[in-house]
Amino acid sequence: MAYSVDIDRKWQQKWEESGLNRFHPEHVDRKLYVLEMFSYPSGANLHVGHWYNYALSDSWARMKRMQGYEVFQPMGFDAFGLPAENYAIKTGIHPQDSTLANIKTMEKQLREMGGMFDWDHELATCLPDYYRWNQWLFLQLYQKGLAYRKNAPVNWCPRCNTVLANEQVVDGACERCETEVARKNLTQWFFKITDYAQELLDKLPELDWPDKTKKIQTNWIGRSEGAELVFGAEKDGRPVLGPDGQALSLTVFTTRTDTLMGVTYVVVAPESELCDLLTTEACRTEVTAYQEQTGKASEIERLSTVREKTGVFTGSYAIHPVSGDRVPIWAADYVLAGYGTGVVMAVPGHDERDFAFAERFGLPIKRVIRAADGSPDELPFTAMGVLTDSGAYTGLTSGDAIAAILADLGPQGKGQLKVNYRLRDWLVSRQRYWGTPIPVVHCSACGVVAVPEDQLPVELPYDVAFTPDGESPLKKNRRFMETTCPTCGGPALRDPDTLDTFVCSSWYQFRYVDNKNSQAPFSREKVNRMCPVDKYIGGAEHAAMHLLYARFVTKALRDMGYLDFDEPFSSLVHQGTILGADGQKMSKSRGNTISPDDYILRHGSDVFRMYLGFGFAYTEGGPWNDDGVKAIAKFVGRVERLGDDAASIAPGGSWQKDSPARELLYARHYAIRAVTQDAERFQFNTSISRMMELLNALGQYQGMAAMQPALLRETIEDLVRLMAPFAPHFCEEQWEKLGFAASIFNERWPVSDPAALVRDTVEIAIQVNGSIRYRLDIPSGSDRAAVETLVMAEPRTSPLLEGKKLLKFIYVPNRLVNLVVR
Repeated sequence: MAYSVDIDRKWQQKWEESGLNRFHPEHVDRKLYVLEMFSYPSGANLHVGHWYNYALSDSWARMKRMQGYEVFQPMGFDAFGLPAENYAIKTGIHPQDSTLANIKTMEKQLREMGGMFDWDHELATCLPDYYRWNQWLFLQLYQKGLAYRKNAPVNWCPRCNTVLANEQVVDGACERCETEVARKNLTQWFFKITDYAQELLDKLPELDWPDKTKKIQTNWIGRSEGAELVFGAEKDGRPVLGPDGQALSLTVFTTRTDTLMGVTYVVVAPESELCDLLTTEACRTEVTAYQEQTGKASEIERLSTVREKTGVFTGSYAIHPVSGDRVPIWAADYVLAGYGTGVVMAVPGHDERDFAFAERFGLPIKRVIRAADGSPDELPFTAMGVLTDSGAYTGLTSGDAIAAILADLGPQGKGQLKVNYRLRDWLVSRQRYWGTPIPVVHCSACGVVAVPEDQLPVELPYDVAFTPDGESPLKKNRRFMETTCPTCGGPALRDPDTLDTFVCSSWYQFRYVDNKNSQAPFSREKVNRMCPVDKYIGGAEHAAMHLLYARFVTKALRDMGYLDFDEPFSSLVHQGTILGADGQKMSKSRGNTISPDDYILRHGSDVFRMYLGFGFAYTEGGPWNDDGVKAIAKFVGRVERLGDDAASIAPGGSWQKDSPARELLYARHYAIRAVTQDAERFQFNTSISRMMELLNALGQYQGMAAMQPALLRETIEDLVRLMAPFAPHFCEEQWEKLGFAASIFNERWPVSDPAALVRDTVEIAIQVNGSIRYRLDIPSGSDRAAVETLVMAEPRTSPLLEGKKLLKFIYVPNRLVNLVVR
């Protein structure tokens, strides 16, 4: 029977019945944990992106199985999130109903892909037996001071009616619905990822991850070495008092303490509580209007270097820590409350942003640094140099001035060295329904009280209203909200928010290992044996979100004693993006989408899988090409016909190593070596190209009079083994035709013989004055004298030298001869 979808179904059933894909923990000593980033269960069929990620990473895993590894490759679903809730608002279908139905559909499709997934370890994050442990994780972090609640400015999507993490705002818009994001203050839950900022940086070099991803995380964490300086604050001629009744201090972080004497104003973030404290009544109306205006701008917009600077005077003054001078305090949107201290000292003479602001509002600009070498130093001059007009520090170099200023301010409590990070704590509250309920209650007598672990899970109620009005749907469900305080037994209210869905994926790699454990999220012993994940495959878009959060949670769990390693994923590979045939991103509106089902029904799933491997560099992707699919279909057909021929040859026959045999052996072992090396590096396109070359060599050998059937069969067997990870159903069928009863995936991966790659002869080019005139086979390893004898005796040489004088005979071993004549 010719290869088709029917062959796919036949072998999928056999794999299921035989348990071929199940992990065997008794062989954990040779385990290989291979994991693809799990998918959101949408209602549509698997798209080409799913196939590109899952099918080819499965091919890599299948190769590793044949190399002797005990592969653990689980599969699950990242099942909470906004799409299901928005779908409920639109259609009235409950998120639980639509999600569970979609999971069943995707399970079926992933099985029909032929993936080597171990379904015994399946998980879905929307089920109570999973999100119970999300809540457990929250409680552990809360008890360790790594989960806390505070009022803070947040990104608010007015369409989704929920808070977004900074990483979920793309170009000032919600990554989901592309609505412009606004800023507002809300009391929110945060995870204290900043406690691990330095370790998150320190461990990056040890990871086998793409350099670009490590660079993104490095920049996102954003370590800066500088100093904290303390200014006083004065309003209406008197010290400004803080909420505690004490005189307020303004702490700034700077990497340029040497420019301190050039401060001509101070800036506070308009959304900060500090701004309200500093604003005088005379300026209140103007400042309030400005706060409302800036609340409509995203952080990315506010930090843009090309955006026109805006601001308003608060009416208060900062007191310079050295000179005692009063400098005005402005509110300006280029300072963010969540970055650093939310206060910036402005030195317009030596900072481009401050210079533009000062020019815009007519504020003083003072030079305090000159170029050390006398080179041009027009303002704003931002380089290090020599101090000028800086009182006692005049004449010092920038480096010496930083040390001197901090030496003077340190004893006064007004200056100290400081390392700062751009990274901010992870905001995990969401005002949505379809997520993990936050396991705390709010009691009027006891305050915030954690739900005891023996009362987990706090389950989502089914009966909720999904009206998008800015409040969590849970808040409108009295039966869910009203409860008793675990501490005093009095009436209390549950927290109405749910957890960011990235909490689900921050530790799921550990739950896979022990997914049926009802007493703990996972066994420490099992996780320490199985983790970290050896090979993790997924999209590069998660570099500053999921991948960073998973690293933080792993380190926190380690410090709490639940596991013994530092990182969740030892090695990481990002797949590229497949574009439409027009070179544009696939979209229905462009009419350039690809339906995998159409190709699979026509050619079988393995042709589709092999084209995905052959047609693109895996980590880059590229435009779709139907001709490439046709080429793979022809290739598979040729292998099938060759396999039919080989099936008639009895196995185990002998053969002689004559010259044609040696040529085929070279092609065979070159292919084995190249396919192995390239596939190991996820370079599947070149791996499949090497298989095509071997097929061509087999075709040539088959047509020779000296063809030896036993060698032909052996080589075809190796070709089928090499193809098996990339065309698993097809190759199982060919292997059965060749007379083997066991699965080809229980066979050993072919190993290249170095001796077969040493050729008896090599082809060299014969040049005359640098131009190639013919090619000549010579014995491998021939010395210069032997080669000269062969060349001069070759009949094709004489006409080239006729009437000319040979000046020099140049030989580059095993490559070329150049005859220099005149």
